[in-house]
Amino acid sequence: MTIKKRRVIMAFFGVIITGLCVGGLQKANLGTDPFTSFVTGIANLFKSRYSVFYVVITGILLLGIFLIDKHYIGIATVINLLLTGGAADMMHHLLDSLIPFPGLFARFGIMAVSLVFTCFSAALYFSADLGVSAYDAWALIASDRQQVVPFKFCRIITDSFCVLIGFIFGATVGIGTVLTAFCMGPLTNFFREKITNPMLEE
Repeated sequence: MTIKKRRVIMAFFGVIITGLCVGGLQKANLGTDPFTSFVTGIANLFKSRYSVFYVVITGILLLGIFLIDKHYIGIATVINLLLTGGAADMMHHLLDSLIPFPGLFARFGIMAVSLVFTCFSAALYFSADLGVSAYDAWALIASDRQQVVPFKFCRIITDSFCVLIGFIFGATVGIGTVLTAFCMGPLTNFFREKITNPMLEE
């Protein structure tokens, strides 16, 4: 199998697993990542589904990126737009059917598994290197164009805004949100070094 095909497959499964993990974190109801909090809050405001507003909001962000700096857009960006929201709703619905009223222990278990696989899916996505998500791209654009504020501070600003909006409109902000912020970097790097980068070696 060629490297290009491997990259496409890794990007595809990275996006799908990310969506499934979002659904798990929503079911656990202990807090999600900042962008999911934002989309959930806006969906709550309009009394709609997460998958609907994920496409709407990501599409708007993507249009802005296309007009400003389209080199951030790749096949993984498009896959992310089309599949993440649907995968999240599917997983949430499945968990609702299997465990309608999970206890606290089960909720922590769902959260822990979802967080670990979120990091693994991010490693697949990043190692594939076929474009970034629309949300990630905005902080990159802000830091690259201004060349004054580093990316990590641009990301803090965007994450803080998303968490605030999500919280205002009823999204759960909790330990899952905090753990996502602190664990994703180290765990994602671990998976990249040990699993996903070696997957691209001949």
